[in-house]
Amino acid sequence: MKRREFALGAAATLLPGLPALAQPGGKGYIELKQRAPVEAPAGQVEVLEFFSYACSHCRNFEPVFGNWKKTAPKDVAVRLVHVGFQSSFEPLQRIYYALEAMGKAGGAVHGKVFDALQVERKRLDKPEVLFPWIAEQGVDRAKFEEAYKSFGVAGKLRRAVQLQEAYGVEGTPALGIAGRYYTDGSMASGFDNMLRIANTLIEQARKGG
Repeated sequence: MKRREFALGAAATLLPGLPALAQPGGKGYIELKQRAPVEAPAGQVEVLEFFSYACSHCRNFEPVFGNWKKTAPKDVAVRLVHVGFQSSFEPLQRIYYALEAMGKAGGAVHGKVFDALQVERKRLDKPEVLFPWIAEQGVDRAKFEEAYKSFGVAGKLRRAVQLQEAYGVEGTPALGIAGRYYTDGSMASGFDNMLRIANTLIEQARKGG
């Protein structure tokens, strides 16, 4: 999904203030001129997957990335970041970060959100649709609602936007690596090559190069 698209399919405008980036030069990735913040502890290489529940490419990438994540070295810290290109993305961001707050971000419900939105066409951006649906998935509705509306989740949304701006994310799915490198499916010409590039950049980051 390109940055110019709304979460539910309408055209969106670009957000201002993108960071200055080096030119990709046909390498399939960009090196940031200014490093993005990282949360991984020293000795670990942070890999961020930027995604949106409304992005069909993200839905297709999810199992591919999940398999890659399972085989990633122990010093690789993987984290998902739900983008917020426009205010219309906020309800979907809240779903992800509420699930994360409940320790369910990597579980079966994560994949079901993609399917409910994109296949079943459920308006999960609407609380009156979302909350009964989430209960049907075996998630504690009261706890989910509390997390969904919490200040903690609101803070996660702001942090997600800061990270997407720091990396200059222009489409999803995309990967940010070690606060220094950025690639996406379009730039890398496909998911498999995107992950091969990520492996190379992880090794590069380990060496400090």
